[in-house]
Amino acid sequence: MKGVIFDWDGVVIDSSALHERSWELLAAEIGKPLPDGHFKAGFGKKNQEIIPGLLQWTADPAEIERLGARKEELYRELVKEQGVVILPGVRELLCALRDAGVRRSVGSSTPRSNLNSIFAATGLDAYFNEVVCGDDVTNGKPAPDVFLLAARRLALAPADCIVIEDAHVGIEAAHRAGMRVLAVATTHPLGELGDADAAVASLAEVDPSFLRGI
Repeated sequence: MKGVIFDWDGVVIDSSALHERSWELLAAEIGKPLPDGHFKAGFGKKNQEIIPGLLQWTADPAEIERLGARKEELYRELVKEQGVVILPGVRELLCALRDAGVRRSVGSSTPRSNLNSIFAATGLDAYFNEVVCGDDVTNGKPAPDVFLLAARRLALAPADCIVIEDAHVGIEAAHRAGMRVLAVATTHPLGELGDADAAVASLAEVDPSFLRGI
C-alpha cells in the first residue's frame, strides 16, 4: 500500500442528514416528488445521474445542471448554518498515513465547491496530497474514473492504492479500478458491506498497519 483514496461524504465528514435535507428543500422548492428510499439509493452518485435517472425529474441537460447546482447551493447554506462533523478517527488516520509516507487523495463524487467550503471551515485540505471530485470526471461512480484519476495524480498504480468508502457504488467503482476497498459503516450497517475487502464500524479502529493487512 502506497496510497489511500478517501471518499468524502460518509467517510471523512458526517454530511448525510444535510444532503438529504437539501434534496427535500429542492423538491419542495420546485414542486417535485421524492420517491421512497431515494437518498440511500443515490448516495455516492453524481447529481447528473440522480436527477434524470433515480428521481426522473427531467431529461433536459440544462435543467439537470441547474437543479444539481441549486441542490448543492442549498447544501452549502445548511453547512454554513449548522456546521459539519468530521467523523471519528479521520484526522488521526490522515496524520498517521502522512507520517508513514503514504500518499493521500480525496476521491469523491461531490462538487469542488462543496469540498472547498468544508476545507475552508476545517483545514482538512492540508492532509491530502491530491483532491479529485465529481467535477473532474465525466462518468461518476460506479464507473472507476474518479479513483483511476486519483491514482494517476498520486503517481501510483491502482494496485498500490486502497480506497475507503461507505457506499455500494463506491465499492464497485474501486474494484473496477483494480483497488482494494475498506468500507466504513456510516451509511450502511456492517452486515451489508460484504462486497468490500474489509469493513469497520469507524475509522477510529484503523491505522496504517490495518490498511496494509487488507
